[in-house]
Formats: sequence, C-alpha cells, structure tokens
Amino acid sequence: MTVSDKSDDYLIGPLSSGRQLTRLVQGVDHTGALVDLNVVEERPLTIFLNAQEIVTAMTIGDYPEYLALGFLRNQGMLRDGENITGVDYDEELETVVVRTSSTTTYEDKLRKKTRTSGCAVGTVFGDMMEGLEGVTLPATKLRTSDLYALAAQINTTPSLYLTAGAIHGTVLCQGNKPLVYMEDVGRHNAVDKIAGWMLSEKVTAADKMLYTTGRLTSEMVIKCALMGIPALASRSGFTAWGVEIAQQVGLTLIGRMRGQRFVCLAGEDRLIRDTDPASVPDEPRKSGRKGAA
Repeated sequence: MTVSDKSDDYLIGPLSSGRQLTRLVQGVDHTGALVDLNVVEERPLTIFLNAQEIVTAMTIGDYPEYLALGFLRNQGMLRDGENITGVDYDEELETVVVRTSSTTTYEDKLRKKTRTSGCAVGTVFGDMMEGLEGVTLPATKLRTSDLYALAAQINTTPSLYLTAGAIHGTVLCQGNKPLVYMEDVGRHNAVDKIAGWMLSEKVTAADKMLYTTGRLTSEMVIKCALMGIPALASRSGFTAWGVEIAQQVGLTLIGRMRGQRFVCLAGEDRLIRDTDPASVPDEPRKSGRKGAA
C-alpha cells in the first residue's frame, strides 16, 4: 500500500506526488514550443473474492486494499458483519484477494468485466439497485458554514489533481473537518477507496458527508447511500436519475458548489443556513492547476 500524505488537516491526505503516480511526457503546445507535462499513470488491478475473480479496474495504484474492500462492499458482495479473514495484495501480479470465512458464490451472476477509468462507463451490478430497497438515510442536518469551510480547504489542498489533472477526488468529511481524501482516474474508484477505509477502520457513517469533484450521477448517489452517508456535495452537476434516487432515500444532494454558490436538489429541509453567502469569498474563474483535466 502506498504511504499516505498525513497532516494535521487529514487522517489520509491526497498524494500530490510519489513513485509511479505520474510520468513526465514531452509534447508541443499551441505555439509549437516543446513542453514537459506531468500525466497520471493508470494500471490494472484485478480483484478476487476468495477464489473467484470479480473485476479488473483501471486505477492509479494507491491503496489497492481499500479499493478492493470498498468495491466489494458497494457491490453488495461483502455484507454487514462479514468476517473478513484477510486482504492480500500482490504488487507484481497486480491483484488483491479478499478472503472471508463464509463461502461466496457469484459465478451465476458474473462474467469477467473490465471496469474502465472513463467517467461514463463503469461496472455496475444489479445488486447495487437491489441493495437500495428499504434504505432510508438519517435526517442529519448540514450547516452551510461547514460546506463553505470544507470547500475552501479541499479546493486549495495540494493534490494529484493540481499536479497533473485527469483525476477525480472524493473526501470524507465530518462537520467542517475533512478526514480522508482519495483520488483516482475514475470517481467511483475514489469513493470505493473511502468505503474500504471505513470498513477497515469500522468508521460510522451517519454523521459524515462526501465531497467530490465529479458529477452527481446515479452510481455516485447509490454508492453514498449504500455506505450510509446522508449527504453528498460536488463542484460539478447532476443527473436526473441521481437526483431522483437521492430524493427516494433521503440523501442531501448539493452540486455546482463554487465559491459562495451552490444548488441543492434534494434535502433542502435538512440545510441549516447559518452563513450569509455574501460573506464568503467567491472562487476565481481560473484555478492554479498545472495540468490539463
């Protein structure tokens, strides 16, 4: 497992640099001049549950154990109370094997799949939608002062996104404090890493929020709901199905959050507006990111 960047601000901070995370590539800009650009590396990771191969995901390669645990948890293949006896990562074979004391059989459901790093395409099993049946999230209140404080801190934290772009970030938060910041080429991978960390550390979800740089799609909302987290916020926009599912399960959904502005499309009654937006500095039009997104 990659050693994390730890600071007083995060339990696990983003990996702004490190071995094999990026590669320096030379190209030509619009004027014809030579430029050196850091680009994100991606590599396959095959996840096994006991003796069964489940999926091959394209990932940046950090925290493979958390990614495997979180993916299996969010796909409903690891149930609450499951006795996990081991999580073994083989760097040379690029595989993670999650072992449980109970027998697991998914052969009738699964064929070998490759979970792409693209945002529009990811492996989604029917178990995710089935897992939503009966899910009602706690009606946790969310202060706008916490939202503004989190956005200001997260968006200025040194990260792989700021170094190289082409990456998504997801942050687990509590109140006005960001706890765990994960990044990956696919936003779903970043969420799964957080789910795996929560499962590994036995962290409760009812008082948490997820903040993400990616779009608020149906899969993002479903993952958040299955994790038991009652609020999801993003710099980006929404899909209609994502909004519909959030309303169905009682998830507070906030998007297009930049500077003093945001839009809430689900859970407005759970917002505590304790800050005047006019008192919040607006975000500059251009960020200081060095790479292309």
